[in-house]
Amino acid sequence: MKKAPLIKRRRRSGTLYGPDPHMNPQLASVIATAKKAGMPKANIDVAIARGQGKSSTGEGLETATLEVMMPSSSAAMVIDIESDNKQRSLKDLRVIVKKYNGNVTPTAFLFTRLGRTVLMSKGEGAAAGDFDDIFMQAVDAGAEDVEQDDDGNVVLWTQPNVTHQVAQMLAAALGMEIHSSDIVYSPTSDKVKLDDAEAASSLSALLAAVREYPDVQAVYANVEKGDVSEEIWKTVEEHLGA
Repeated sequence: MKKAPLIKRRRRSGTLYGPDPHMNPQLASVIATAKKAGMPKANIDVAIARGQGKSSTGEGLETATLEVMMPSSSAAMVIDIESDNKQRSLKDLRVIVKKYNGNVTPTAFLFTRLGRTVLMSKGEGAAAGDFDDIFMQAVDAGAEDVEQDDDGNVVLWTQPNVTHQVAQMLAAALGMEIHSSDIVYSPTSDKVKLDDAEAASSLSALLAAVREYPDVQAVYANVEKGDVSEEIWKTVEEHLGA
């Protein structure tokens, strides 16, 4: 497992269920996995602290966004940041964006903020239940849309202010587990199709560099697979989201 997904899982587990692994079995499981993967204890502690909105020294974290356009592909991006010094982080990220031929320019108007929660069945082989029934329960609870992903997980889309409430309500009602719950930037119009391999590779390189920056929490882009190969598309897709 890559380090970045491990870090994200630790942050989410701490945010959703609390920072004490003795009271939070999800967090305890993620910490055990991180240790097996050779992650230093200091990195684990930092990720847990970030899940509570604090730096490793206990100071509060500031949030910020950086809006970017990639001219070669016309892809619009929004980068979510959480930092104990947001001006430093924004400056560093502007340098990275410029290095990879991106432009810092307003793009948030191309997105809308939505809550996205992924519910998964508890235990291997456990069934999520009839999707039509799940759909009706989710809508009644306040979800605006419901999907089922390729792994059989239930994906809930909600308004940001009710995301946590709907996630908890549906997880309890359906006997499912909250795999992730985030406020995301969702494209408001048709996504940009990636047809050119060179432009897609340039976008992938920028995304990879941005995701390596420690204060970056999520990256959103209004892109989808066009004529590029599945292999190239995966190098783009793996860096998107929270």
